[in-house]
Amino acid sequence: MKKALLAASLLTFGVAAHAQSSVTLYGRLDAGLEYMTGVPQGVGAAGQATGSTHRFRAESGDWGTSLWGLKGVEDLGGGYKAVFQLEGSFNTMTGQGPGNNGIFNRWATVGIANNSFGTLLLGRELFIANGVWDFDPFGQSNWSSASLVRGRNWPQSSNNISYQSPKWYGFDVYGQYALSNATNWNGNGSTPQGREGGLQLTYTSALFQIRGMYDEIRNPANGSLGGVYDPLNGGNALGGNPNNGGGNGVYGYSREYTAAFNVFLGQFKIQGAYQAIRSSGMTNVLPGQPTTIDHEWGGVTWQATPAAALIAAVYHSNANNGAGNATLYTVGGSYNLSKRTLLDIQVATVQNSKSANYGLNANNFGTSAATDNPLPGHSQSGVYAGIQHSF
Repeated sequence: MKKALLAASLLTFGVAAHAQSSVTLYGRLDAGLEYMTGVPQGVGAAGQATGSTHRFRAESGDWGTSLWGLKGVEDLGGGYKAVFQLEGSFNTMTGQGPGNNGIFNRWATVGIANNSFGTLLLGRELFIANGVWDFDPFGQSNWSSASLVRGRNWPQSSNNISYQSPKWYGFDVYGQYALSNATNWNGNGSTPQGREGGLQLTYTSALFQIRGMYDEIRNPANGSLGGVYDPLNGGNALGGNPNNGGGNGVYGYSREYTAAFNVFLGQFKIQGAYQAIRSSGMTNVLPGQPTTIDHEWGGVTWQATPAAALIAAVYHSNANNGAGNATLYTVGGSYNLSKRTLLDIQVATVQNSKSANYGLNANNFGTSAATDNPLPGHSQSGVYAGIQHSF
């Protein structure tokens, strides 16, 4: 009888312990077909493109990054919870990944959470600049707010300490601080990442949401807020940020100031933002190599039915030092076949000024054919249609 009672008590304890902790596997698969014009072709002197062409190809992640991950929580009592998240990206079309040579290249965090005091995390995270996602009509899809700043606002960040506050009267605060792990606080060339960090303040109501954000990414070579341009490398910058999948110079290392808003009007959501990107300590800068960028956008989403959404947006970027300006016009939408599966389509074009060569994708700075940028002063247009499933 005693053995039966002991077994029953152990079973009860096991069930209770299981109820206090959980692990969730989640993911997203995105794939589709893409047609693009204004694609550079031919390789001339110094790797420069000699003409333009068009292409049709299978793509992964145009509407949203394909990813998979694990997240978990354990109840510690007293309102405290231990939390973790592991997340990596991959290419649906090839099965390759995760990217950036890391199994969990997007998230690898562990920390403590409390509903009254907030959440403190340690590890690798999406960088705080990704906070524009909530205010981008196309949710930082491949052709949206990252395109005209060459990926400046969607990198990941290692060696992080972050804090997310609870909401107080509609306000919440989020902060991030990433160590360089070098003997020099800001970076000295011995580690792949310089010091990074930022702070954002958000106010949310039933009618609107506003966010102010400051962030900085420092060059790991010398801790400066600027890259070192190399005129012998197609204008590319030495020490380009390895985390942002594209971008160097001011696009890789700089300060960024952001003001953004959402307005909720029934079936309509109006969104917009302004970003000022500023560098310092740039060296060997030639005409056409920018040190500052002004970036803004606006758009509207119409939730026509619970399943169907239509989106239109305009993004504009203006760079100094003769780098020119560009405007990205785009329309698209999605249709939910179920709660987890949707069809999507996007049509977009980038119109460049005489000296600018921004593409639809968040390509590296430069005019070499390898960057995939259009020829200076030329436009680039495309259409993408695909399917996305979440689990």
